[in-house]
Formats: sequence, C-alpha cells, structure tokens
Amino acid sequence: MVHTNIKKNTIFNTIKTLLSIVFPLITFPYISRVLLAENVGKINFGLSIVSYFTLIATLGITTYAIRECSAVKDDQFKLSITASQIFTINVITTVIAYVALSLTLVFYHRLDDYRTLIIIQSLTIVATTVGADWLNSAMEDFRYITIRTAFFQLLSLILMFIFIHKPEDYIKYAAISLLSSAGASISNIWYRRRYCEVKFIWDVRNGIDWKRHIMPITYMFVMILAQTIFNSVDSTMLGLIHGDREVGIYSAAHKIMNIINQVVASLVWVIMPRMSSYFVDSNYEEINKLLRKVLSFYITLGLPCAIGGIMISDDIILVIFGSDFGDASSVLQVMMLGFVFSLYGGNFLGNTILLPSKKEKYYMIACCVMAAFNVIANYILIPRFRARGAAVTTAICSLLMLIMLELKKDKKIHIKNLSEIFVPPIIGCVLIVGICILSKDIQSLWYRMLISIGASIIVYFVIQIILKNSIVLENVKNIRLLLKKVKAK
Repeated sequence: MVHTNIKKNTIFNTIKTLLSIVFPLITFPYISRVLLAENVGKINFGLSIVSYFTLIATLGITTYAIRECSAVKDDQFKLSITASQIFTINVITTVIAYVALSLTLVFYHRLDDYRTLIIIQSLTIVATTVGADWLNSAMEDFRYITIRTAFFQLLSLILMFIFIHKPEDYIKYAAISLLSSAGASISNIWYRRRYCEVKFIWDVRNGIDWKRHIMPITYMFVMILAQTIFNSVDSTMLGLIHGDREVGIYSAAHKIMNIINQVVASLVWVIMPRMSSYFVDSNYEEINKLLRKVLSFYITLGLPCAIGGIMISDDIILVIFGSDFGDASSVLQVMMLGFVFSLYGGNFLGNTILLPSKKEKYYMIACCVMAAFNVIANYILIPRFRARGAAVTTAICSLLMLIMLELKKDKKIHIKNLSEIFVPPIIGCVLIVGICILSKDIQSLWYRMLISIGASIIVYFVIQIILKNSIVLENVKNIRLLLKKVKAK
C-alpha cells in the first residue's frame, strides 16, 4: 500500500511538474518578445528583492511543517495543534516581513522606480501564509495540488494573452503572474478543513510550544536564507552593478535551468513524508531502497537534460526568448554544468537525505558557507564578466556544496551497485553529444532543434533499455500494466 501511494503521488506530482514546464514554455517565448530583455530584467530584479522578504515570512517553515505534520497526520487532534501553532508563527513572521519591506521601500531610494512592481509581487507572501499549502503536502494530497495548479495556470495564461501586448505592460504581467501562485494558495483556506482546523492562536506566549519549534525553524530559516542569497544575489548584484538588461540575460538562462531542476527535484516533495518516517524508525533497509530509486531517477532524467542543454544552448535561447537574449547562451552552458553538481549535491544529499534525517543544522552551515563564498566571488567576477561571472560562481558553489555534504552523509546509508545507476545514463549522454554535433550542419533552426532533441530522446531511451537501467525498466513495466488495464475496461 505504501508503494502504491508513492506511485500515485509521483504520477500526480509529475503531472504538476509537467504543467510547470509547459506553462513557461508557452509564456516565455511570448513574454520575452513582448517585454524585451530590459523589462524582463525589471521583473526578475523585483522578484529577487521580494525573495528576501519572502524568506523572512516563511522562515523555513514550509519544509519543517511538512516534516512535523506528516509525523502526526493520523491523529487529527495532534495535527490541528501542530498545524495551528506553525500557522501562527508564520503569520507573525509575515507581519515582520512586511514591516521590513515597507521600511526598505521608504528609505532605500534605489528602489523607487520598482516600488509598484515590488508591492504587487510581494502579495504572494500573504497568499502563501494564509494558504498554508504545506498541510496538503504533509497529507500527501498531490491530486488536489495538481488540479488546483492546472486551473490557475490556465486562467493566468488566458489573461496574459488578453492583456500583455507591449513592453510597458510588465506591471500587468506581474499582477497576472501573481494570480497563478496566489490564487492557488488562497483556495486552500477552505479545502484544508477536511484534514483539521487550522487557526491563529491569539495567546502566542502560552499557546505555542516555542521550545519545540524554535530551534528547528531557526536552522531551517538560516539554511533557506543562505539558499535564497545563493539563488537571488546574482540577479540583485547584476541589477545594482550593470542594470536591468544584464539581469534579463541572466534570468533567461536561469529560467531554463530552473525548469529542468523542477522536474528533477519534484520527487523530493513526494518522498519527503515517507523518508522522514523511515528515519524516525531508523529503517535503513527501506531508506537505502528508496534512496537508490531517487538517485537513479535524478541521474537518469537530470544528466541528459544538462548535457543536452549545454550542447544546444544557442538554439534553446533563440527559440524560447528570441535574438535579444542571445548572450544568455554561454550563461546557460555554465549553469547546466553547475546543475550536474547539484543533482548529487543539493538535490540528493541535501534535500533527500539530510533534511528528512533532521540534520538541518549541518546543511544550514554548508549553505551559509556557500552563500558567503557566492557573494564574495560575485563581487570579484560580476564587474568584469557580467552574467557569465555570476553563472561561474554558482557552478563553483554547487561543486563545493557536493563535497561538503558528502563528508557528512550518514554512514549507514549505502547504495549498492552505483555503476548500474551511473553507467547507462553516461553512455546515453555520450551519444546525445554525438547527435547534437552532427545536427549542427542542419541550416533550419526548427529542423535542427527537432532532429537533435527527438533523436537524442529516442536513442537515449533505447540505450537505457538495452543497458537495463532499472528505473526505466520499472516505468516501462508500469506503463504496460496500465495499458492492459485500460484495454481490459
């Protein structure tokens, strides 16, 4: 039954992730050509500023709440108490975040031209807090999350095509983008009642078990603060040093990398509750089995995406964003290299092992070290190399993170036959490189993209079957069983 639930949740989360890919692939080509690099840069600069205050509001609560609520989800009374206490803490931190944001907008005049944009973008902080979407993840209700996400993304897509027609419409674009995320969160206020009552505790001094919550949340906060600095400081420093256009160039490459990362990292939120319970029971036999599947998924899916992104970066940027973003090609190549390091580092060792095993303190330290290194390296490289310099520092940090986390990995975690996981994808990627090189002689951009991507997918998939990649064979088997059931009906 456990495995069935994980499979169903994986299917729903995969659908949700695919939607998060399809949605940008439809909107990016349109928005980047309408708003152009400068206004795309403004949007992303505003988001980078808002992300710091979002961090104050969320305080690392999302991951902590999923872990804690999943541990008591079978007891509605305990679940209600835990959820209400975490929700109350989240409301308090949200108020603090908005006070800090207001003071920043009033006294930091460098942001005067972005004030309206930032205020609109910041509304997602309120929506995220009142929605308490972490409760759905803790209850493993990925079906609802998927349906809700699809609805609001479709609605915002329709509004985007109706109202966004010229570069000056970037404020409207920010408002419509807000609907996609904020609408989904707010709808959860009514839906979550089926699980438990989530309410604000007015007696914050005596009604909240601060001793239980404060230290883990603090560790999570500092860790995610470091991750936010790591992810957002590039855009912030680029905007302050070189202006909106350079932010637009960097953000174009970052969006592509982020889409790929979403696909790979989506599995974390599915297995997080289950993995947490395994660590509580010290069930290392199940932990190692599940980790082997997760690592195989990461490498099998993530590695060819990274290699393909490096090989056809010019075409990807040109097709999705247009010629105004041509400089983003080399930035994307460097980011894809960093993504390869993060597959095993941040994604696998950090999010899949250290967080469920409650070793967030060390993860926090590693993230802080990397954030500090990233700021210093950006200060050195960005003035000279612009967006490329920011991408290089990110790649180096991803490699250093991998090394630090590997040193702290639980010694009881042992994944057998690693060669069976790595060899088939590596051989498949070598063939992808060959296909992409041969395809470069094709003059037509669309034919070149179609042939290089299509042929790479087919050849890679066939090679995985021939070399008996376990995760691919398992999914092929599941698809066959599903088709048999459909025919039987």
